[in-house]
Amino acid sequence: PLLTAALTLASGTSRLAENVYEGRFGHVAELGRMGADISVEDRVATIRGVERLSAAQVEAHDIRAGAALVLAALAAEGTSRIYEPHHLRRGYEKLEEKLRALGARISSRIEDADDFMFTGC
Repeated sequence: PLLTAALTLASGTSRLAENVYEGRFGHVAELGRMGADISVEDRVATIRGVERLSAAQVEAHDIRAGAALVLAALAAEGTSRIYEPHHLRRGYEKLEEKLRALGARISSRIEDADDFMFTGC
């Protein structure tokens, strides 16, 4: 998923094959909300690089997908909201603090007690 996110801004067309985990491309639809041009057929994703990504409200369905969305949000124009950040917190210790140290404008807040949200980038 992280490589998929990075390739959304690469020149040309890239292809990624997934031979281990069948559901690995679940994050593609969320990247599409940000303007990524990705199609998936069977176990191969075709990523056509775009000039820019745009901010969007997206959902992190798992740890790797969440990290990919953070990467895309950092590169996107505007402020993105990444819902379900508990996956990120479980997989990446002090992620917000580390991203802030690199210059990211990132914060988190509770909008609904049952639905935590990661916002910024």
